[in-house]
Amino acid sequence: MRPSPSRRTVLTATAAGAAGAAALGAASPAEAATPGHRPPVTAQPPTRELRALLRELDASRIEATIRKLVSFGTRHTLSTQDDPNRGIGAARDWLLAELRSCAAASGGRMTAELQSYVQEPASRIPTATKITNVLATLRGSVTPERVYVVSGHYDSRVTDVMNATADAPGADDDASGVAVVLELARVMAKRRPASTIVFAAVAGEEQGLYGSTYLAQQLKAAGTDVQGMFTNDIVGSSTADDGTTDPYTIRLFAEGVPSSETPEQAAIRKSVGGENDSVTRQLARFVRDVADNNATGMRVRVIYRRDRYLRGGDHIPFLERGYPAARFTEPAEDFAHQHQDVRVDERGKQYGDLPEFCDFDFVERVAKVNAAALWTLAQAPGTPKGAKTVTSALTNSTQLVWTRGTEPDLAGYEIVWRETTAPEWTHVIPAGDVTTYEVDLSKDNVFFGVRAVNRAGNRSPVAFPAPQS
Repeated sequence: MRPSPSRRTVLTATAAGAAGAAALGAASPAEAATPGHRPPVTAQPPTRELRALLRELDASRIEATIRKLVSFGTRHTLSTQDDPNRGIGAARDWLLAELRSCAAASGGRMTAELQSYVQEPASRIPTATKITNVLATLRGSVTPERVYVVSGHYDSRVTDVMNATADAPGADDDASGVAVVLELARVMAKRRPASTIVFAAVAGEEQGLYGSTYLAQQLKAAGTDVQGMFTNDIVGSSTADDGTTDPYTIRLFAEGVPSSETPEQAAIRKSVGGENDSVTRQLARFVRDVADNNATGMRVRVIYRRDRYLRGGDHIPFLERGYPAARFTEPAEDFAHQHQDVRVDERGKQYGDLPEFCDFDFVERVAKVNAAALWTLAQAPGTPKGAKTVTSALTNSTQLVWTRGTEPDLAGYEIVWRETTAPEWTHVIPAGDVTTYEVDLSKDNVFFGVRAVNRAGNRSPVAFPAPQS
């Protein structure tokens, strides 16, 4: 028989949370450079298995991938698809061969494929055009029905978004993101994640997120339980347009009010104040919990908005379909090296998205952040489902309920809470293997969440409870 729920008051951070933060080890360069930077009490120290995985990520392989993609001249979505050496078709075929090579080392756990459709004339697509995503799927060994997606887009552009013939190197935007995806596939193919990971190089991003929209549509139509999606877009440089560098920070854009929110969900959000507790915000907090540490050497700067001004990325179609999704982007961009014709102006300034402006060691650390997040997500229990705050009576305590997960190694649950003005969870309460728990704190005064724990000590992202009357 499972233990019955108990009732307790917790007014300070738990010893378990403090111990977890201490176990993260010595400060990373990013932490040392940020006064007052400390991990949240929900932080999870990297396991020995994860540290070994991170050590295998290789900046030289990342560099080789970026330079190879640049060598195709242009990867514009409207460029030639049947030339073996130039254009998006040549890049597509090379990526498929690379992912098939990764799959060959997986013992049958990984498959690689092309996902194609014909886009009829639309914005920035003047004639019917085949758009092809290149995918590798590493099937989970325990909970294969739970899926995580990581992507970069392999198409490129110059100043004129409709110019499909000029050289468009696309080193930073977005060969860098594709290189992250390919490096993750190479390293993870040899391992056995509990849940399924999809590695995606998508096309059509510069013309209007066409490839990622098709991928998200296919997953939604199949009823796929995507519990997290990350796009890596413009992750190649640590140097800003003024020459300053920030080589140990990566931005993670995470929306608050969900893009897929229904009127009924909006009414609940307005009543409980859940603007900062979307599933994507919980995913972003999880990334900081597991990837902002000395194992990655990076600071994860979570930005509380969907994307940058005037820009959009391949996470948006996933958000629009109700999936948690976020975007990794370098800390400060140099716009002379994005969406620009390759040229030197009269002052001698070089324009164009060329590989010499990439920082390959930085891209390797970005890959480590992705790897820490994806691997921990895949090994941890899924985000709790059915989390509710019981609101049937006026009380000064809080009763939480949820549905027990089906993972065979599930050990139990933890309650997290914070003041309504706090951006991150500040307190952790071990709840045990139960599906209801009562806390001597008023639901009117603080925010609560629930996360699952397995026997290995891996924690899931937090589920933010809806009211249950």
